[in-house]
Amino acid sequence: MTGIPYGRLSAFYLFYFAVLGTLVPYWPVYLDSLAFSSAEIGGLMALVMATKIIAPNFWGWLADRSGRRMPWVRGGSLLGLVAFAFVALAGGFWSLAAVMLVFSFFWNAVLAQFEANTFNHLEGNEARYSHIRLWGSVGFILTAVGLGPLLDLHGAALVPWAVGLGLAAIWLTSLGAPEGPPSTTPEAGEERLGTVLKRPAVIAFLAACLLMQASHGPYYTFFSLYMRDIGYSGWSTGLLWGLGVAAEVGMFLVMHRIMGRFRLTPLLVLAFSLATLRWLVLALFPGSVPLVVGAQLLHAASFGLYHAVAIALIHRVFRGRLQGRGQALYSSLGFGAGGALGSLYGGLLWDGAGAVATFAGAAVMAALGGLLALLAVPRLTGQRAPTPVE
Repeated sequence: MTGIPYGRLSAFYLFYFAVLGTLVPYWPVYLDSLAFSSAEIGGLMALVMATKIIAPNFWGWLADRSGRRMPWVRGGSLLGLVAFAFVALAGGFWSLAAVMLVFSFFWNAVLAQFEANTFNHLEGNEARYSHIRLWGSVGFILTAVGLGPLLDLHGAALVPWAVGLGLAAIWLTSLGAPEGPPSTTPEAGEERLGTVLKRPAVIAFLAACLLMQASHGPYYTFFSLYMRDIGYSGWSTGLLWGLGVAAEVGMFLVMHRIMGRFRLTPLLVLAFSLATLRWLVLALFPGSVPLVVGAQLLHAASFGLYHAVAIALIHRVFRGRLQGRGQALYSSLGFGAGGALGSLYGGLLWDGAGAVATFAGAAVMAALGGLLALLAVPRLTGQRAPTPVE
């Protein structure tokens, strides 16, 4: 990758997703140790996701107007670290909710702008994005696997400290990541964004992204508690988390070859189909170690394959100065609104209907998303064999 600051870009992804590898598997465990109910845990996790609906779009608008992205990434990283420090002072549900709301508003704002900055560095080499992004998966694995046995020994009180150290590392690495060159694509005014969003295929595609992340909501919120209640140790649960993300890393390593050979439509539909299968396995066979391992390996498709294809489509559809807002929309509607919806219905169903019904609902959402993708993506791509990313 001559001329591309590979190491400095990869370091940011490493620590950003190391924090995610702490929050997603173990923050619910920490909240459970504080005696919050399943509905309250679902609500607090949904709050973290819900800030992605607003924060990335607002910061994307600021970055697009300024023409620079890294100052916003650095500022958001620092403010997120400062806000999270107040977790130590939060004594109940509402005070913790307020802290998480402020923290996640800043933390959730930075990734979309860093993604746009990365693509600016990769202009003409976009298929190599997965080789940089895979270091985020490595960071997730390190914390998801490493913290499991540590929590067995020292308890859930360790979780906030791990998150705080990760946030400090995000800010420090953001200081070393350079601003990418401006896009060579002709600029598009803000009114053009409305034109793009009126296209039925774009609406359907973004709705499919929302459904995919909503299907992951119960997994992200309750998988660790689910495994613990069945009888898996913290060490085993951490290994299962790490296995899923290791499969994602493997997918990222080969994505540039896959996207050069296959059309985007079947790739995306395959990702949704395998996500549906994954949630059905977790619903029906959680006690079978081989099947749970197989379900975790399907993370290569339900996230790795899906994300690589989806972000390529976003880069294709939202051009020029719309890049920041396009990435922000993808983040806010998918990981934000979709993730919040998944956490909320997961929390409500978990106590009322149980784990089987919750993961069956996740499978239905993934299947519906696949249907929308099948209808939308051919219109976005023109059914052409894709070049890496246009």
